[in-house]
Order: sequence, then structure tokens, then C-alpha cells
Amino acid sequence: MDKEVRFAELLESVKRTAREQGNCISEEQVREAFSELDFDENRITMVLDYLTSQHIGIGEAPDPDEYMSDEEKDYLQVYLDELKLLKDYTDGEKQAYTIQAMAGDENAQSKLIEIYLKSVVDIAHIYAGQGVLVEDLIGEGNVALSVGVSMLGSQEKPEDCEGMLTKLVMDAMEELIKDSNDSDDVEKKALKRVNDIYDKAEKLSKEYARKVTVEELCEEEHLSRKAVIDALRISGFAIDSIEVPDELKGKE
Repeated sequence: MDKEVRFAELLESVKRTAREQGNCISEEQVREAFSELDFDENRITMVLDYLTSQHIGIGEAPDPDEYMSDEEKDYLQVYLDELKLLKDYTDGEKQAYTIQAMAGDENAQSKLIEIYLKSVVDIAHIYAGQGVLVEDLIGEGNVALSVGVSMLGSQEKPEDCEGMLTKLVMDAMEELIKDSNDSDDVEKKALKRVNDIYDKAEKLSKEYARKVTVEELCEEEHLSRKAVIDALRISGFAIDSIEVPDELKGKE
């Protein structure tokens, strides 16, 4: 398999793992995930920086409130206050409704929707600040939840149902974000460009037995100066094989 294709797959897997862990992943998990690609420290650092830019905490979950506007926070508080008016269900009731919903009982399915509304809010917190308003994330998640409870008959055991519903809600929110700003495609392409330039710079640096200048890299590899400068900036100036131009020194 092409190394860049595998890199993109592993990156998506790491992001999904982080989302499932409450928007947090350990550095050890990241290193383990990319171990098959034999990344050096610079590339691992680039991946960690990218994950941080996606509001994923390394070792510690970020505060979702940091990524929400005051308007979003106000909406969320009003919505949560409304949810408090709903009845609280015991674990026993939740299990009973789940079994009944699996059998196609529409009343039980409606009860499950009520039970999981707060979980949709919790999941929306994970995706806050990624280009979609939190109220739209909740709305999309609630639609997925409503559809999901009618599909529980596909599960063999009641204990599998919560995981299925959570996945459906997460998938719906991720798709909404992707459709809204196409950020996933843009980010993948940007990371691919950075990795391509990294490879070319490393190869040329070994030939020269020193760091290469931006101009040398552009001339030898037929790259535009803007592409190389952008790669340096996106990587956080972590491509050590490229000499940082004078105009960018002090901005590392």
C-alpha cells in the first residue's frame, strides 16, 4: 500500500480513537499507531501538532468551552435546562426499553431517544469549534439517534446498542463537519504536501551533508517557493533538513 495512503488511514484512525476517548489521546498511543511507518521525531511532532490543531488533547482532554462562542454557550445552557425537565430513568428501565426497542416497540424507542439526548450533547462537545455550530451538531446528532433506535433490531445483545447509537451520532456529526467546510480533504492534502516536501528535503540534505536552503530545494525538486514556505509554517518549522529563511527567523 502507498505510504501516504496508509498515513491518511492511520491519521483518521487516531482521530477517531481520540474522539471516542473524549477528545484525548496519549503520545504513546500516537507513537504506537504510526510505528509501522517508522516515523522519526520530527514527523511524530508534526502529527501531534496537527492533532492539537484539531482540538484533540495530548494526554489531557481540552476544555470544550474554549472552542465555543458565547452564543453557543448560551444556547447549550438553555438546551440543557430543558433536558433537566425530562424524567430520569434508572439503569434497569434503560435496559428494559433497549430490549423492547430491539423488538420493534415504538414507545420504547421514543423513551430511548429521551434517555440518550444528554449523550448527544456530550458528543457534540467533542466536535465543538470545528466549523459547525454546536446547535447544528446537536440537531444532526438527534436525527441520527432517532434513526438509530429504529435499527437496534440488528444488534445481537442489548449491551451492544449503546455503542451502536454512539457511533451513529459521531458519524453524523463528522459527516456534517466534512460537508460544511470540506476541512478533512483540505487538511489531508496539506499534510500530504508537507510530507512530500519533508521527504524531498531529507533526501537532498543527505546528498549535501547539510541543511538545504529553500532555493536549493525549489530548484532541485521543481517546487514553488510558496509551497516550501507553507510546508515549513504548517509543520511548525519542524523540518530540520531545511534552512529557515532569514525573513522567517524569529517566527519559529
